[in-house]
Amino acid sequence: MIAAYYSTKKLLKAAVGQSLSYGETSIFGKEFKADGKFCVVGPSEYQRKWYATITMENGLIKRVS
Repeated sequence: MIAAYYSTKKLLKAAVGQSLSYGETSIFGKEFKADGKFCVVGPSEYQRKWYATITMENGLIKRVS
């Protein structure tokens, strides 16, 4: 799981078209993909208040659900 550093899911959705502010949480290696789909947790790896699925394209956020 990747931690997305946005205080709310609404702010993450507002960041569509920008690069993702994130941190890796897995001890098994990097999970971030510049192109693809993956799950994130926010607002940090320690405060898990919301979850989302992000689609990335060319290193930018394309879609948040």
